[in-house]
Amino acid sequence: MQAREHKYPLKPMRPGHIDRIEFEYIRHGTQCLIANFEVATGQVIAPTLGETRTEPDFVAHIVQTIATDPDARWIFIVDRLDIHMSASLVHWVAATLGDSQDLGKKEHHGILKSTQTRRTYLTDEGHRIRFVYLPKHASWLNQVEIWFSILVRRLLKRASFASIDELRERVLRFIEYFNATLAKPFKWTYTGKVLAA
Repeated sequence: MQAREHKYPLKPMRPGHIDRIEFEYIRHGTQCLIANFEVATGQVIAPTLGETRTEPDFVAHIVQTIATDPDARWIFIVDRLDIHMSASLVHWVAATLGDSQDLGKKEHHGILKSTQTRRTYLTDEGHRIRFVYLPKHASWLNQVEIWFSILVRRLLKRASFASIDELRERVLRFIEYFNATLAKPFKWTYTGKVLAA
């Protein structure tokens, strides 16, 4: 998300027209949001905001999420981004589950050998913490993506942020507001019928 500040004030509303935003802006930097959408309640839980979205960032986010209910069974639905099936994630999951088997060596042998072997380990249905990987080009199946579009439409699209700190604060306040007043499970309306050409 970009912390963009409008360079010029909004042009006010007039009859028949909404207020207008000038296209020029001052860019103050970016923030990456890693969020969990709990499908049963429609709430966003344990969001992480930071400067990057790297392998350590994702593992730290999963650690933070699991800490909200350490003994629960967790199923994370994610896309096939490399950081979602990293060696460090496998190490952390194995340690958390008390799995002491030899994980192997990345790019050489064992569970850590390849993306496929790591994904197989992380999707094991016998694990209390497991991951489900969506097919390529199927982000519409991931409900957090629907929530991200709500965030864009309701907060980011027309907003002006004077700093990264202001962006962070307003995103976190929006999440708090959303959870308290708007959160509910999404109702799927797609029937499976092939769309007409």
